[in-house]
Amino acid sequence: MDPDAVAKAFVDHYYSTFDTNRNNLGNLYQETSMLSFEGQKIQGAHNIVAKLTSLPFHQCQHSITTVDCQPSGVGAGVLVFVSGNLQLAGEQHALKFSQMFHLMPSPQGSYYVLNDIFRLNYA
Repeated sequence: MDPDAVAKAFVDHYYSTFDTNRNNLGNLYQETSMLSFEGQKIQGAHNIVAKLTSLPFHQCQHSITTVDCQPSGVGAGVLVFVSGNLQLAGEQHALKFSQMFHLMPSPQGSYYVLNDIFRLNYA
């Protein structure tokens, strides 16, 4: 499959799901998946969703600025790098963020997140 098409479909799905119901992100991860969130490493789908749902805000809106991708060369994976803005409900200024995903094909024919690295970008 075309890495650009995989990246676009994944990014659209991931951020719309994050913005509406973070609990539903669990099926994008597996027990071998790892999230690095602001330097904190979390492994496993259950633990990753627990982290994402425990963030100190309930409503947010991601606005994607750039999406770059490459085939990873390992097992037909795709590297996806995203930058954008994160608007939290009740906050005047959006936060800038960067996020990297390493997507791997699943036996069911879709992709799952093997690695996920998230950082806020402070100016």
